[in-house]
Amino acid sequence: MEVAFTEEIESLKLGAGEVFHGEGILAVTKALLQSGVSYVGGYQGAPVSHLLDVMVQARELMDTLGVHVEACTNEASAAAMLGASINYPVRGAVTWKSIVGTNVAADALSNLSSPGVMGGALIVVGEDYGEGASVIQERTHAYALKSSIWLLDPRPSLQNIVRLVEQGFELSEASNTPVFLELRIRACHVRGSFVCRDNKAPAISTREPLRAPAGFDYDRLAHPPATFAQEKLKADVRLPAARRFIVERGLNEVFEGPRDDLGIIVQGGLYNNLVRALQHLDLADGFGRPQVPVLCLNVVHPLVPEQIETFCRGRTVLVVEEGQPEYIEQAVSNMLRRASTECRLYGKDMLPMAGELDTESILRGLVAFLDAREGSASVAGARETLQAVQVRREDAAKAASGPLPPRPPTFCVGCPERPVFAALKQVRESVGPTHIAADIGCHAFATFAPFSMGNSILGYGMSLASAAGVSPLSGARPLAVMGDGGFWHNGLLSGVTSNLLNKGDGVLLIMKNGYTSATGTQEVISTPDGSRRRRAREGSATHTERTIENTLRGLGVSWLRSVHTYRVAEMKRTLTEAFTDPEPGLKVIIAEGECQLERQRRLRPMLAQALSRGERTVKTRFGIDANVCSGDHACIRISGCPALGVADSGDPLKPDPVASVSDQCVGCGLCGENAHAATLCPSFYRSEWVRNPSWFDRQRDRLARWLRDLLATGPRASV
Repeated sequence: MEVAFTEEIESLKLGAGEVFHGEGILAVTKALLQSGVSYVGGYQGAPVSHLLDVMVQARELMDTLGVHVEACTNEASAAAMLGASINYPVRGAVTWKSIVGTNVAADALSNLSSPGVMGGALIVVGEDYGEGASVIQERTHAYALKSSIWLLDPRPSLQNIVRLVEQGFELSEASNTPVFLELRIRACHVRGSFVCRDNKAPAISTREPLRAPAGFDYDRLAHPPATFAQEKLKADVRLPAARRFIVERGLNEVFEGPRDDLGIIVQGGLYNNLVRALQHLDLADGFGRPQVPVLCLNVVHPLVPEQIETFCRGRTVLVVEEGQPEYIEQAVSNMLRRASTECRLYGKDMLPMAGELDTESILRGLVAFLDAREGSASVAGARETLQAVQVRREDAAKAASGPLPPRPPTFCVGCPERPVFAALKQVRESVGPTHIAADIGCHAFATFAPFSMGNSILGYGMSLASAAGVSPLSGARPLAVMGDGGFWHNGLLSGVTSNLLNKGDGVLLIMKNGYTSATGTQEVISTPDGSRRRRAREGSATHTERTIENTLRGLGVSWLRSVHTYRVAEMKRTLTEAFTDPEPGLKVIIAEGECQLERQRRLRPMLAQALSRGERTVKTRFGIDANVCSGDHACIRISGCPALGVADSGDPLKPDPVASVSDQCVGCGLCGENAHAATLCPSFYRSEWVRNPSWFDRQRDRLARWLRDLLATGPRASV
């Protein structure tokens, strides 16, 4: 990985009494070390990537403590790591992006939760839900219920998050059950402080290994008939033990208030939003102390019936729960009914069934709740506030002459994947439309304008598998797109081997940029090492890393082409050949081009060092001659590069704006490649910015200036 986490690594070394300042996910990382964790694994994915990234780069610290850290190839392999805690008293933690990551890990999780664990097992999931999410809108709660895995949803405060991590291990050990710790995007990035404890070296570690492997115990296997007894243990032993621990340790929090006739039950992760909404109703002060009693569920599964009954007795209660189905509300209602507890219960009848519960959504629910309980007069001020917000939205829309246009994410400037889709867009004009199976990753940005390509996204690395049902039913050969991260995650087995087994037809386009780029450029097995990257940059070698190609050939793929992504014309010819080849079978194109972010992270420090030493440096830039540009903007429609914009032509006879290149340009050359491959206007020019020029550079520049002036004015007449 090229991103440096120097400051974050230093914060992991803080000792007892020192104060940690930082983000929530880094607080989790520090809490793991304070808890004596023996091993940590995971698969990258926002918003929890930093946990694994920082630990991978903190090898020296991890080695000192004896903590094993492993970057796994997918979430299933990460979940399977927790198998170490089934037979040994070792604490383990794994992390991934939920809910898609939990989907991949589900098989291993089921087989883990059935026999249970001896050592504490903590699963940190990034609950990527709501407006800022990048995945499907589902929750981890369903998996917690299905597999009897306890689910922590900590109130977003660093002190509370650290407490829940440490006691999450203890809860796991007290009930012999794995524990989920879910963190929403805001909880991962909330900033704060807490007083540290010393990092704890685990009793069993890479420095203090096991004296002997565990003996055979059939009851520890997730295999019938042992699973029948394990199922009874879940309900008869582990669940009561977990509930006792939750009450004795006070994992859930009750915030008392003078309005004793009312009550609110809220998921811990939503507590801050709830308090802010209560402040708008003058039901909480500036320090966040509520006037209405609140039961904050830092543990949302399992719920404790006695705790729920005690809180709800004689009150009118609102359950604030995000998403659907309303698991918590249903469980609370069932507990109150069984205990014959007198309580008027509200929930999703007042709050949105779907979507993120931000402050405004909760405020609207509270207004409806109080209106039903006390009448409109009690919430008149809040209704006016909400109406004013709506008026401001309408005024903003009028000022903008309508709703603001959408601004979807797009490829980075100079991204090596943009040229591939520019070529594909041109190829489709000649070979006709074809089904395109898109995939998770940076290349999914091609589903937005100006490319608008992609008929389905079925999961990370699943594009080729998702085209299997289309290929035999379509007259045109389908195209599947995946990245090298998706290829190693799931695409190799679910896509390539399945296609070869069934003698399928189709085109597979693999974006080989060297990293799992969309989540922060983590390394994969085919990431080239530093020496190979250096040789490729210096021009002494190209396509030096062949792991994907060798794997495909070893499986029996015979039609395989490698093309550098920026060679648009060559990519067009290769795609056309793949689509029109009369022989059936899988056609694989490796589109190779290093992630531009990684390239810039490496080159910019090198360039700065060279300049400080007074060395000659050359920076390539591209521009557009406004006198030549016709103003049809075909270049923008083909590539969509953010560095391409429009500008005034400066010519009264050319009223339409011409294309222009902004200072964002990194000199990738795509605009010129497109102009050549698509036979566009020849308005693009290439320039070189030379700093610390040599004597030869200066002489050549003088000669060029003289020739330019000569051609512009013609030879002078002699006198």
